[in-house]
Amino acid sequence: MDDIQIVETKPLLVDGDLQGLREAVQKLQIKEHDVETPHGRIHCTMKGVPKGDRPCILTFHDIGLNHKTCFDTLFNHEDMHEIMQHFAVCHVDAPGQHEGASTFSTGYEYPSMDQLSEMLPTVLKHFGLKSVIGMAVGAGAYVLAKFALNNPNMVEGLVLININPCAEGWMDWAAHKISGWTHAMPDMIITHLFGKEEIHHNHEMIATYRHHIMNDMNQYNLHLFVKAYESRRDLDIERPVPGSNARTLKCPTLLVVGDNSPAVEAVVECNTKLDPTKATLLKMADCGGLPQVDQPGKLTEAFKYFIQGMGYMPSASMTRLVRSRTASGSSVHSFDGNRSRSHTNEGNRSRSHTNEGSRARSHTSENQRGRSQTDTSMDSATNSSVDHQQPKSTEVSC
Repeated sequence: MDDIQIVETKPLLVDGDLQGLREAVQKLQIKEHDVETPHGRIHCTMKGVPKGDRPCILTFHDIGLNHKTCFDTLFNHEDMHEIMQHFAVCHVDAPGQHEGASTFSTGYEYPSMDQLSEMLPTVLKHFGLKSVIGMAVGAGAYVLAKFALNNPNMVEGLVLININPCAEGWMDWAAHKISGWTHAMPDMIITHLFGKEEIHHNHEMIATYRHHIMNDMNQYNLHLFVKAYESRRDLDIERPVPGSNARTLKCPTLLVVGDNSPAVEAVVECNTKLDPTKATLLKMADCGGLPQVDQPGKLTEAFKYFIQGMGYMPSASMTRLVRSRTASGSSVHSFDGNRSRSHTNEGNRSRSHTNEGSRARSHTSENQRGRSQTDTSMDSATNSSVDHQQPKSTEVSC
């Protein structure tokens, strides 16, 4: 018999190669599209492959930003990777706001906020999407809310950050016109995005965003987008009451705002106009105008709770959030973390979120519609002993 010499063979791929392969595959799954719509062309970036049995996450940014500067910090956060394994993400850039956008020709009529929302059904059709979970900030939040009002069957849920449901009043309009005589547009946008405390103390971040607005954004195009947002109408929603046929958002909705944000009053106002059985207000402590940048980990965890309440990702683990409740159906009060923890009488209402798997999207059934959205998204289906006689508006303390 011949002697057989066994030699050590090297693995085909080492750890470094595997990491490089993962990055290459991820890049292959990122595709940019210019989608033609009835109101012009819109730039979209699809990350991942849409799954036919679940919605896609659809994002829309605020004025002065694009999808990268608005959402990269959040979607690149390590805790978000688990979500992106289950959902594809479609980032929508408002016309002319994406990187390297060409200047619109003189006389170009920029779409109104209503028309921007009317572009989105074409975007969904282009990518073959049946429904989405929307996530948007400021002007983008207004657009997605309008889209959901007009196309309720296409939207399974909404995460709206810094939404202002009201048209700009004449006092605001006059103030902007007067300030425009002495302040450049970048400074006006900075005061829209960030609170006074951030502007006065977080000089590095403010300088970063001011540089982006001045150097990376097409100034002419940006001016048109800002003008469209300032010309918005009231969102035309009102809180439903028994026996009424009020127009409001039909899907589960998570309203998010930082406690130092300039948008706090507007977001609270929006909360009073939503169905309390479907809406949750998340006011993030120690957070400024951009929660997805300031507190990406906490916002990611809140998003996981929200997704679980819709019947997805039942096994996702969360540890950060502490929640508190108030029985008011029309307003939400602030609670700091210590006060939230002192609500010991809520202990019997808490349930492990690992039990969410048994829900199987039961939020669509009629017998669940009397529950508050916080009950839907943060409690187990076994929580049947809670008194549901009064709708509950909720704030999560982070």
